[in-house]
Amino acid sequence: MVQKAKILLVDDRPENLLALEAILSALDQTLVRASSGEEALKALLTDDFAVILLDVQMPGMDGFETAAHIKRRERTRDIPIIFLTAINHGPHHTFRGYAAGAVDYISKPFDPWVLRAKVSVFVELYMKNCQLREQAALLRLQLEGGGGGKAEVGDAKEPAGLLAELSARLAAVEEQAEALSKQLDDDSADAAAVATAAHLERKLTGLRRALDALEPGTGNNGAASLPSQN
Repeated sequence: MVQKAKILLVDDRPENLLALEAILSALDQTLVRASSGEEALKALLTDDFAVILLDVQMPGMDGFETAAHIKRRERTRDIPIIFLTAINHGPHHTFRGYAAGAVDYISKPFDPWVLRAKVSVFVELYMKNCQLREQAALLRLQLEGGGGGKAEVGDAKEPAGLLAELSARLAAVEEQAEALSKQLDDDSADAAAVATAAHLERKLTGLRRALDALEPGTGNNGAASLPSQN
């Protein structure tokens, strides 16, 4: 079972949160509400999120300040933030949003189809990264001796068989990542989304090279280095 991605919705108005839930429910992911910047920061302490939809105009800690706190934390600094605002103060206001770390800045009322499409891109990128981490973890287990020797002899897979399975799984992720990159090119997507997709492809290339180096006859004897997950 593929675990659903979590999307954080931050707005002090319940009716706005309800509207966002109605728009994004078609994505079939886990939607988490936060009615303030403080509440959003608490949620980010324990859960991982694919993307954050953050209202700019909130009493107390506004969206800009909330984003600044998110970007200062190592755990959350790479989570994409989409700012939502009902007030258009001109280019300087938009620039402040991007300077705070937002990947997009959308004025209300927004097109539900556009918002859903933008969020779905970041959800897909998040899921691909999760799959990549899973493949890397499986490969590390193999390099370390199949989980420290705890498995029963009859249950252990031959190295060649495990490498073939990992290669097949990686090929499926590579195919999906390639399709996603083509979609981003066709749709003239945001530069941040394109850059994230390119970063994912680089990590996939590194993992593929590590797997290829472990194939019999390479002479590396399992000494290939794994791509960094940073």
